[in-house]
Amino acid sequence: MNTAARTVAADRTDEGPEADPAQDAPGAQGRQVGPDAPGGPGAPEGSEAAARRRSRFGLLPRIVLAIALGILLGLVLPESIARVFTTFNGLFSGFLGFLIPLIIVGLVTPAIGELGHGAGKMLAATAGIAYLSTTLCGVFALALSLLLLPRMLQGQSISSLENPEDSAIAPYVELDIPPVFDVMTALILAFCLGIGLTLVRRGALQESFEQLRTIVVRIIEAIIIPLLPLYIFGMFLGLTLNGQIWTVIGTFLTVILLVLAMTVVVLLAQYAVAGWAMGRNPLRMLWTMLPAYATALGTSSSAATIPVTTECTKRNGVPDAIADFVVPLCATIHLAGSTLKITTFAVAIMIVTGMPLTIGPLIGFVLMLGVVMIAAPGVPGGAIMAAAGVLSSILGFGEAEVGLMIAAYIAIDSFGTATNVTGDGAIAALMARLSKGRVSGQPQTPEHPQVQGV
Repeated sequence: MNTAARTVAADRTDEGPEADPAQDAPGAQGRQVGPDAPGGPGAPEGSEAAARRRSRFGLLPRIVLAIALGILLGLVLPESIARVFTTFNGLFSGFLGFLIPLIIVGLVTPAIGELGHGAGKMLAATAGIAYLSTTLCGVFALALSLLLLPRMLQGQSISSLENPEDSAIAPYVELDIPPVFDVMTALILAFCLGIGLTLVRRGALQESFEQLRTIVVRIIEAIIIPLLPLYIFGMFLGLTLNGQIWTVIGTFLTVILLVLAMTVVVLLAQYAVAGWAMGRNPLRMLWTMLPAYATALGTSSSAATIPVTTECTKRNGVPDAIADFVVPLCATIHLAGSTLKITTFAVAIMIVTGMPLTIGPLIGFVLMLGVVMIAAPGVPGGAIMAAAGVLSSILGFGEAEVGLMIAAYIAIDSFGTATNVTGDGAIAALMARLSKGRVSGQPQTPEHPQVQGV
């Protein structure tokens, strides 16, 4: 998953004569550019030191600590103190529900518009293959989950996964925060506006949606993500008070093992295609990508891994022009590993809560998830935040189920990111085959700002 902060890149005219040519590709190596970039001219003093402090104790360790403390303190905390966290969770989930439609409009609309502007055959083909790969991984995860999880989770059942703030103890304060419009309205609106932006000349409307995206991403970075550990702490505190915690933990461990096994199968399948495309041994190609996989495991960031992914891809025989174009672009739009994780955990939660496993809505969920993942913000937990809307609107997930999805997703975040970036090398190999004899030098790119890596 895709966890470097996604920013709007500076216009090419502002880069100056010494601009790095590698930034000419969409996603430009996943680096932030411009005055707001860390360490840039307009960066706040001490921002680099703050970034280093955050990296030493990242989101995953904080989530793990929050889960552990929630379970342990749930056994001993008096009700008066537990109600404080119940109150916070109620307010936070209300704010999150208000924000989700805005996240969809703010992220999906400009993403669709940007893919259309100046999108030549190469950009369109890369985006299509990335979406196909992401969707096929989701379908594979759905099929295997429906086949195996009912047996693997047999006996682990929660008749109704109740919201901890509703079922355990009452909050001190309740605040109703209705969204501006519902999730389905937001999805349709985003698609209509995004497609419309591809049909008109770039102007103030496109720039307005790009600024809206920047605002939404900053809200996620500055408010949602920092408060997630506290929200998850309150979630597991409530589950412990409800007596539901051990079923949840058993479900998590079982599903994590299945997800890790599926990522291996997905990578083998992707590189079987890549090996055919390049006329090379697929296992050797996969082995060549190992540094990128290991880097992604350590950074949990597709964007931070772009230089390593690009170099490994070139070692597999992909032309420089193809690798420099496809890898940064796919770091933004190719989230096969993330889709696999979200689909599998969604099915698991539906099973243990007794929700009906209807094939039609599940397939629709996977297809819509592939679209939403293109616009997922590149912040820790950004993919699951973007997916929260389709989880609630299509599968009927409530606040408690979405909270568990967030915790489960982040628990194995780095493995999904590693799967994403390694698959980017396979797509680059396939694009090299499709573009054989027609590519020379650096490919042309749209002349508008691009959203950078995930």
